[in-house]
Amino acid sequence: MATAPNQVEPMIELQPILDDIRSRRKELHELGHIPQDIVENFQKLGLYRAFVPEQFGGTGMDPVTFLKLIEKISAADGSAGWVASFGFATKYLSSLPPETLAEVYADSPDVVFSGTVFPPQPAPLEDGGYRVNGRWGFGSGSMGASLMGVGIKPIGGAEGDNLPRMAVMPASKVKIEENWDVIGMFATGSHDLVVEDVVVPEHYTFVRGAPPTIDTPAYRYPTVAIAAQVLAIVGAGVAREAIDEIVKIATRKQSITGAPSMADRGNVQIAVAQMEAQLNSARAWFYEVTQTVWDKVVAGDELAPTDIVGLRIASTHIAKTGADVTRRAFELSGTTGIFNTHPLSRFLMDALVVAQHAFMNDGTWQSGGQVLLGKTPPPGFP
Repeated sequence: MATAPNQVEPMIELQPILDDIRSRRKELHELGHIPQDIVENFQKLGLYRAFVPEQFGGTGMDPVTFLKLIEKISAADGSAGWVASFGFATKYLSSLPPETLAEVYADSPDVVFSGTVFPPQPAPLEDGGYRVNGRWGFGSGSMGASLMGVGIKPIGGAEGDNLPRMAVMPASKVKIEENWDVIGMFATGSHDLVVEDVVVPEHYTFVRGAPPTIDTPAYRYPTVAIAAQVLAIVGAGVAREAIDEIVKIATRKQSITGAPSMADRGNVQIAVAQMEAQLNSARAWFYEVTQTVWDKVVAGDELAPTDIVGLRIASTHIAKTGADVTRRAFELSGTTGIFNTHPLSRFLMDALVVAQHAFMNDGTWQSGGQVLLGKTPPPGFP
């Protein structure tokens, strides 16, 4: 079986990071973003260099390894997993010119990149650069980023793109307006980004999902597909924690009414078994198609549209399954889980938010079906 080259051991152990995140869930929610010390631990895990070309210090990490790391972090806290997942986002930069990539990684491969595309804002070309102004929503992980990208509509220069173009700039050029007020994934800090009169050189812009300028397996792996995968797997991590939590409740809590304990009730026994089957079935398919596509990429084989759409459908499936499993765990908890102080209430909201994301919404089923039936999908899919 084909494997990724030169896997490098992380500079730090994973378990202490997970223990720290679990112990700080309340702090993270109150803070509204993932603090810098945790982001630095993600750097030490190698998440931000995972898909960076090896010539710039990247590790050549394969997608399955990366996704399983994100899943484990997400079990500790959904928002932490969501922010950690943006370690893949340096893959977006793969469409930048090689010379620009060399500048980006001149000091370190552990660049923390965050960005948001929509709504793309008009940007006129002036003397080799685009003058960028505007506001963009959903800037997940922006509080810990050193490099940011925002969506633009070029006026002059590279016009006519069917896919969104991003302009990349230092985080110091971007104002973060802290207005993220949501029911779940609150600590992702997905605030609005505001840019005022910043001229971005043309060679620091790229079309999201365009062919890479450097040939590496990670860069050849489908960009938009893995963008969906890294978010979808967050829901699986949250669901895993929800199952574990309901098992803890069921095996230690006695009914105040004198009824049989939860662990002795037939409906709970059936539900726990079914939740395990649901989640593990979705995970098995998700990782199977990931490994299959990765093996083809490493071997240099051309990917068919159905290969890529398999990644997208599996992502939607695992996100929806994660939400369904977490909801069932919440329902089993009865009144115990309704309190904001109880972890199951947070798990439920986080899992539902994952399944609401545009990359995993119901429209992806239709678009995926169009590809499988030989039809032309909408622009940007898969």
